[in-house]
Amino acid sequence: MRTLKAGFVKTAGLVALGTLLTAAAAQADVVPAFKGNDTGGIISYQLAQTTDARQLAVDHCASYGKVAKFKAVDARYGGYVSFACRWVPYGSAQRPLRTLY
Repeated sequence: MRTLKAGFVKTAGLVALGTLLTAAAAQADVVPAFKGNDTGGIISYQLAQTTDARQLAVDHCASYGKVAKFKAVDARYGGYVSFACRWVPYGSAQRPLRTLY
């Protein structure tokens, strides 16, 4: 009787653990439409179609005193527009600009 009860407890524990692991793997992460830091960022392709993605990048980089340089566009559902924030070279005519809204 004792080994039967121990076997039942182990089986029930494995079933519960498997259920928890299956449920945890089914969760989807939320990905922001715009994300960046002082080195650059990404803009979702869907957001780039409805807003001025260039202006978003320029304003973001200007907040760090840098200029935006676009790197790549993944033009499909779930794709991103990527950009880099770079320092303005000395002697350059470029300046980090920020627009007023």
